[in-house]
Amino acid sequence: MQNSGNKTVAFNKAAVRVGKGNGCPHYKKCGGCHLQNMTYDEQLKYKQIKCIKLLGKFCRVKEIMGMENPIHYRCKVQAAFSKDRSGIISGVYQSSTHKIVPIDSCLIEDSKCDEIIVTIRKLLKSFKLKPFNENEMTGFLRHVLIRKGFYTGQIMVVLVTGTPVFPSSRSFINALLQRHPEITTIVQNINNKFTSLVLGEKNIILYGNGYIEDTIFDFKFRISPRSFYQVNPEMTSVLYGKAVEYMELTGKETVIDAYCGTGTIGIIASKYARQVIGVEVNNDAVRDARFNAKQNGIKNIKFYTADASDFMLEMANAGENADVLIMDPPRAGSDEKFMSSVISLSPKHVVYVSCNPETLARDLKYFTRHGYSIRKIQPVDMFPHTNHVECCVQLCRT
Repeated sequence: MQNSGNKTVAFNKAAVRVGKGNGCPHYKKCGGCHLQNMTYDEQLKYKQIKCIKLLGKFCRVKEIMGMENPIHYRCKVQAAFSKDRSGIISGVYQSSTHKIVPIDSCLIEDSKCDEIIVTIRKLLKSFKLKPFNENEMTGFLRHVLIRKGFYTGQIMVVLVTGTPVFPSSRSFINALLQRHPEITTIVQNINNKFTSLVLGEKNIILYGNGYIEDTIFDFKFRISPRSFYQVNPEMTSVLYGKAVEYMELTGKETVIDAYCGTGTIGIIASKYARQVIGVEVNNDAVRDARFNAKQNGIKNIKFYTADASDFMLEMANAGENADVLIMDPPRAGSDEKFMSSVISLSPKHVVYVSCNPETLARDLKYFTRHGYSIRKIQPVDMFPHTNHVECCVQLCRT
C-alpha cells in the first residue's frame, strides 16, 4: 500500500491555523467554508462533539482523523462564469443563491487548478468569447471543471459550453496548453439546457484521451468528466483503508459493494476477499468500474447494472448469501427498501461509509432494531473548514 502520509490529527495544536483572521478573504461572501472562523483544532473538536451527540448512543465514537495540512486539498475544482460591470468574472455560487462570488484562488482548492481557471478567463477576453447567459440562453462558456490526479499529477480541463460551436477552438486550446503544458486532456462538455446541473450529456474530446488516472493504494483508477471520485484523495486513502479494515476479511468472504460507483472500494477490498460483487444503477459508472478492474488485473470481482435493493433480494430469495456488505450512500442516506433487503440477505458484517452523520444516525437506528449491533465508529475529516464529516461504521449481525 502506498503511504498517504496521513495520521490521526486529533486536536493537534500544531495543526495549520487557518481560521480567526488568518483565512480566506472570501469567507463571509462565499459561505462554502462554514468553519473558517475556527482554527483547525477547534474544527476537529466541533466535529468530534457533533458525531458523539448523534452517534455516541450506539457505541464509542473514536477520535476523529484529520489532515496534517488542511489546505488546497480539493483536486476537483469547478467555477461558474458570468459578466458584470467589471467584465468577465469566474468563481463559485454564493451559498443558497445563484450569485457568483468572483474568486481567483481558494484556500481549499488545488492551486494549479485555480491558476488554470484564471488563465481561461483571460483567454475568453482575448478570443472575444462570452460567458453563457442562463436567462437569455446565449453566449458560450458556462462552467469550467478541472480534475487533478493527486498521485499522478495528470490534469483534465472540462469546458462546459452552452453551444457545441467553439469558435477558434484549436487556437484557444493551443494558447491554453502553451501557458499550462501540464494539462493532459481537455474536454468540451455541452450543456444547453436550463438547469442547475453543471455537466451536460455530451462530451467532445479536444485534446488528449478524455480522462485522467489516479491511484489509491496500489490500484489505478480512470477518472472521466462524469465519474464520481472523492475530491480529497489524501483522506480517501484513510477512509477507504478504514472501511477495508472494518470488513475483517480473511480471503474467504463474498463481499457486496452496493452503491459501488466506479468500483473503488470494491476493487481495494478484492485483494483480501474471495470474491467481490459490485452493484450500481448507473451504467456509465459500471462501465468505468469494469475497466478499472481489468486494468488492475483483478479477476475476482464482477459488476452489475442493477438496483442494489432488488439485486440483494433476488440473492436472498435464491438462497445465496454474502459475508460482508459495504454501503456508501449519498448525503440523503439509505432508504428502508435498501436496508430491508440488507436484513433479508443478512451479511455477517455491514460497513457503512457515510458523509452525513444525521442520516447515518437514522439508518443505524433501523439496523439496530433489525438484528445488528454497532461495534466501531470512526469519523474522518474529508472536508476541512466545512460542516461535513465522513464516518466509517462497522455493524455486526447479532
